[in-house]
Amino acid sequence: MDIREEMLRLATAAQQAARQMAVLSSGVKNELLLKMADALEAAGSQLQAENQKDLQAGRDKGLSNAMLDRLTLTDERIKGMADGLREVAALPDPVGEITGMWLRPNGIQVGRQRIPLGVIGIIYESRPNVTADAAGLCLKSGNAVILRGGSEALNSNRAIGAILQQTMAELGLPQAALQVVTTSDRNAVTELLKLEEQIDLIIPRGGEGLIRFVAEHSRIPVIKHYKGVCHTFVDKDADLQMAEEICLNEKVQRPGVCNAMETLLIHRDIADTFLPQLTAAMRKAGVEVRGCERSRAIVSDLLPATEDDWYAEYLDLILAVRIVDGYEQARDHIQAYGSLHTEVIVTNNYQLSQRFLREINSSVVMVNASSRFSDGNQLGLGAEIGISTTKLHSFGPMGLEDLTTRKFVVLGNGQVRS
Repeated sequence: MDIREEMLRLATAAQQAARQMAVLSSGVKNELLLKMADALEAAGSQLQAENQKDLQAGRDKGLSNAMLDRLTLTDERIKGMADGLREVAALPDPVGEITGMWLRPNGIQVGRQRIPLGVIGIIYESRPNVTADAAGLCLKSGNAVILRGGSEALNSNRAIGAILQQTMAELGLPQAALQVVTTSDRNAVTELLKLEEQIDLIIPRGGEGLIRFVAEHSRIPVIKHYKGVCHTFVDKDADLQMAEEICLNEKVQRPGVCNAMETLLIHRDIADTFLPQLTAAMRKAGVEVRGCERSRAIVSDLLPATEDDWYAEYLDLILAVRIVDGYEQARDHIQAYGSLHTEVIVTNNYQLSQRFLREINSSVVMVNASSRFSDGNQLGLGAEIGISTTKLHSFGPMGLEDLTTRKFVVLGNGQVRS
């Protein structure tokens, strides 16, 4: 069987399994997720052994520290996968919900009911936890899922997928509703992207190159998230101690993720005070700081920031800093260089904070909080399926409801159209 036939077989089986998943009760789906969570934790040693094979191969290939961090499965991250499944199990089931019922003059009642999308393809890099996160969200929302991770995480993904599939089998549920593509053949992705009759949505998660490749080659609708160029604007009315703590958390806590701050904008009225203290704190944490000319006039040994730095998603301990004249210049910078991911303002000026919320149209906009909260789990969605920076059909971190659509339901008592 060649790769095209194999992908068609997987997708056809998933399509058939999706019909069964769509009508499962919430109780059965929740039981499945809870048993999956227990099974992952019980297999922690096995998962880490398989993960070590991927990590060693990654080091041999010269993967960056950011990529290796995303690839690593620790006890804490395995527990995080299990807890994510438990949180999704505890969430309300959107499937079957009827919203907005209204009565027409002829007596018919019209409403909209949430239904699963069908078959969802997830194409992702590095992070093996995506295998469990995506499976949990797709299954709880009544969908089937085909998971194609990167070759760098092949052993980890196979191991996680096998555990989850075994749990489905134990409950008598169709294993084809959760399939991990186990070949490292890159043509598998190209062939999957052609199957618009079997797959309803593609969600790529990874670097900008992967997402652009998927968007350019797919015949299936794609949720896009090219990169996370996240900004923080520290206003002249900010609490500077709060601002320092937020900025350090955004840049240092986990720099290799899309919701880490990449560019800091500082109001000129506080720059003489705030920039030196923040630069010292950042350097102590190992951050390389690159500044505009105005920034370097205050802290002379900053590396010079170039035009490319304003577009950069470093995914590393590097920060670009620009001093701005005020809110309007900060807003204009974000609109010019942002990626519609997450933007933060630190200020005690209520009116300005509300203006920032209204005028900045990124998928997540925050006041006095770290950009690291731009995450489906942190926002109460359970383990997220991904972050959309395009506005159709979802915008921002995607949870259960974003994996459903709505159909019209009409209730009558014999009405006919004249």
